[in-house]
Order: sequence, then structure tokens, then C-alpha cells
Amino acid sequence: MNPKIEIEVERTDGIPVVKVAGEVDLYSSPELRRAVLAEAEKRPAKLVVDLSKVLYMDSSGVATLVEGLQKLEQNGGMLVLCGLGEMVQEVFKLTRLDSVFRILPSVEEALSGEVTRA
Repeated sequence: MNPKIEIEVERTDGIPVVKVAGEVDLYSSPELRRAVLAEAEKRPAKLVVDLSKVLYMDSSGVATLVEGLQKLEQNGGMLVLCGLGEMVQEVFKLTRLDSVFRILPSVEEALSGEVTRA
């Protein structure tokens, strides 16, 4: 277990929610990758990743989420990110991935209704 990151997977109405807390960097991103890809393998229609408690994310964390997005889309599913703090949101803006990912303010919004790409 990496002390920098905590990952918990919950299910709400059958939708997996990967809750991430701490720092996602080169050392902790493999743990996030395992969690996201394990859920993606189950081929959910939607996978929500709650980043509301992530204090820091570097390019390895972003790459992990891109890999998860690709895996889900290959299987007809969708990855939804939510709860991005200002710092994490900035990383997605700088890499222009805020236009690739579906990003919503809260888990509740990510879970509700049909989600389509923005």
C-alpha cells in the first residue's frame, strides 16, 4: 500500500465509483491504474472516478486515466471524472484533456442520468 494514495471502489446503483485520495504521481499511479483497469475489465456502461480528495496529480496519473478511458471506450463504456480540485483541473486544462474527458463537479452529477461526451 502506498502511503501517498488511498483508493476505494464503491458501487452506486451498479455503477462503480473509484474514490481516490492523496497524491497521484509516478510512484502511486500504478495503484490507480490497477483499480481503474480492474473495473474497466468488468465492462461497465459507466465508470466514475472521484478525484475530489486528490491533492496533486502529475502526468503519470493523467496517463493512467487516459488508459482507463481508452479501455472503457473500446468496450462501449464511458469514464467520467468528478470533483477535480483547482490544481488537478489545471493539469487537465494544460494538457487540453478537459475536452477529451467528461468532467463533472460531483459524484452525484456523474451518477445521475445518461452521460454523453461534452
